[in-house]
Amino acid sequence: MPGSENSTVIMFHYIYVIESVKNCNLYIGYTNNLRKRIKEHNRGLNFSTKPYMPWQLIHYEVYLNENDAKRRERYLKTNQGSRLLKRMLKEYFYSKKRMSVLNKISRISTTWRA
Repeated sequence: MPGSENSTVIMFHYIYVIESVKNCNLYIGYTNNLRKRIKEHNRGLNFSTKPYMPWQLIHYEVYLNENDAKRRERYLKTNQGSRLLKRMLKEYFYSKKRMSVLNKISRISTTWRA
C-alpha cells in the first residue's frame, strides 16, 4: 500500500533529446522529472536552450540507476554517441527532411501558378 512503511519508491532517471522547432537544433539532457524539465525548456528557464524555443521531445530513455543514465548522457554527447543517436532516429530525420522537400516543392508550384 502506498505510504506504508514497506512501500518502495521507484525513481526513474531520464535521458532525453529535444529538438528546436525554430531551427532544428538538438539538445541532450538528463533529469528525474521529464515532464517538468521539458516545460522548463519551453518556458525559457534553461540558459542554453532559451534562444531556440520552442522545443519538442523526440527521444528519451529510462534508467533505474542514476549513474547509468548520466553515463549514457555523456556518451550521447560525444561524436560517436551523436552518430549512434542519428542512426537510431534515422527514420524520424528522413521523414522530416522529406516533408521539408515536399513543402518547398509545394511552395514553388504554388508560386509558379500565381
